[in-house]
Amino acid sequence: MKQIGEMKLYTMDEMLDKHIGPIGSPERNDFETAIEEEVAAYHIGEAIKQARKGRNLTQEQLGALMGVQRSQISKIESGKNLNFSTIARAFKAMNIPANLAFGGISLSLW
Repeated sequence: MKQIGEMKLYTMDEMLDKHIGPIGSPERNDFETAIEEEVAAYHIGEAIKQARKGRNLTQEQLGALMGVQRSQISKIESGKNLNFSTIARAFKAMNIPANLAFGGISLSLW
């Protein structure tokens, strides 16, 4: 903690230690794993978005190729509602070769 006048400033680790638990605790490990998963989902969604744009497709057009509504594509691109099958369908719909691996499961598209 650092004091500036009457204001106390805490580092992120100090706040996490206090509210989640110290590094190495089960609570902290669960929290950090959840954050890592959210970041990974965001990056996968961004990859799908960039691939779609690179193919000059609208969200509606990609949705039609995948058999889903535009709103579902929006969710996918924001990292929501992502699962192995959805990711594979998105890349396959855009004819993009991909190697996907999650938790010991691997899938090659093309």
